[in-house]
This record gives sequence, structure tokens and C-alpha cells, in this order.
Amino acid sequence: MAFDVVAGAGSLLSGTGVRFPHRWTSAGVSVDTEFTGGHLLHLAAAGCVLNDLYREADRLGIELAGVRVTATGGFDTATWASTGITYSVELDSAATAEELERLLAVVDDVAEIPRALRAGPPVRRAP
Repeated sequence: MAFDVVAGAGSLLSGTGVRFPHRWTSAGVSVDTEFTGGHLLHLAAAGCVLNDLYREADRLGIELAGVRVTATGGFDTATWASTGITYSVELDSAATAEELERLLAVVDDVAEIPRALRAGPPVRRAP
């Protein structure tokens, strides 16, 4: 069972998703997903990548008309351990392919939630 999420903004905003305000876009962000823990975990990764694409594009002087990030993954149903998260990015921009590839590489390196998930942080219940 795949736990798919799609986060979109700008020209790639979904007309069917739930909308949230967004500091980088005037129309906000759309989210298409179900509401389960697995979906929310994947949304954290997708949302972080989307945010960081806008932040780093601004820093690099790249204009983005739209961003769509799809994140998917699964879980071992015997242990409910994640089998990993894979994300893909669609960009609407007049920038060159080389500029967009650089942006994607920078974001993959700096995106906070994917970095935290790759490190495997401990999760504990508070007493």
C-alpha cells in the first residue's frame, strides 16, 4: 500500500486539494492526500521540499511560476517501519535546465525534514 501525497503551489496548485496559506505564494499551497499518520509523514517531506524550493530559488535568483512535489512510500505492515520515502518534483519556470538541476540539488541537500528523516531521529512518548 502506497501512502501518496501531492503538494502544489503557483501554476501547479491543485484545484481539488485542501488549501493552506503559504509565505512564498499568494494563493497558498494545495495538498492532496488522505489523513493517516503515514500520509502525514510523507507530507512533512513534500511540504519541506516545496518550501525550500521557493526559498532557495529566491536566494539563487530563479523565478518559479509553480511547484508540485509528490512524495510516496510504504510501511512494513509487520513492524510499521517505513520502507522509505521517494519524492519527485515538477517545476514551472523559465530558468534553464542547468539552473533548475542546481536548484534541485541544493534543496535535496538542505531540506530540513528529509535531512532529519535520513538521520533517523528517536521518537519517544513524554512521561
